Amino acid sequence: MSGSQLAIKNRIRSIESTMKITKAMQLVAASKYQRQKERMSKNKEYAIELKELLDSILANIDNSDHPYLKKREDDHPCTIIYTSDMGLCGSFNANIFKLIENECSHDEDMIMLGTRGAGWIKNKDYHVIQTLIQLEDDCYSDIVSLAEQLLEKYLNGEITSIHVIYTEFKNPITFIPHKIKILPIEKKKKDGYKAETIFEPSEEEILERLIPMAVKSILYSYYLETKTSEQASRRTSMENASDNAQELKDTLTLQYNQARQAAITQEITEIVAGSAT
Repeated sequence: MSGSQLAIKNRIRSIESTMKITKAMQLVAASKYQRQKERMSKNKEYAIELKELLDSILANIDNSDHPYLKKREDDHPCTIIYTSDMGLCGSFNANIFKLIENECSHDEDMIMLGTRGAGWIKNKDYHVIQTLIQLEDDCYSDIVSLAEQLLEKYLNGEITSIHVIYTEFKNPITFIPHKIKILPIEKKKKDGYKAETIFEPSEEEILERLIPMAVKSILYSYYLETKTSEQASRRTSMENASDNAQELKDTLTLQYNQARQAAITQEITEIVAGSAT
């Protein structure tokens, strides 16, 4: 076997080994994606109902000095950022980092979730006050604990607003990062008939309990949506890698067969030439 044939054959074997890894990772990501999507869908029903209840109550409150609703000068915002702990998920994290650079100031407090985000922002000129890495896929207690810390800081005036950067899951191949304001809550204007509502207990007491519940629910819902987007992105990336590897393998196999055929033709030519003399 000539040197070129041997080199091509070694490359084919290397690509086959890589394909085994990418296909295995694709299957793992597909399994995690299905579980994460199911968890996201179940939680989304609760989150939507809670948000609609809150909007309905706020629509019936004309004036309120509650700190969760009161507008203030936003001179000390805080942003929670959801990124992944693992790589090999295409442009998932890169799109989040681009959004940070475009929409976040270097003065605002930041809380980074995810190893990739923590590594990226480490040498950047941003004010990171906390990092959380290697969280479980279902980490409701961690999100609730974080939300309670921020709500306390908000009420104490240590921060003036709470934002979150997450990745919206559109479909298995489309994921869009967003920056959303969580607090203070902005009332939605509703046109048409407005029902007269009697609150029991008082509207202030209801808001005192309901708004923290809504904040925790929203943060957790966005976290699940981000994790679903991550797994879908990783599955797509590994599928593309496997397809590219297969295409490269087919090309190299063709080159190998051509080199082998050329070598056989050369040997036949030499034998014929030798017998003729």
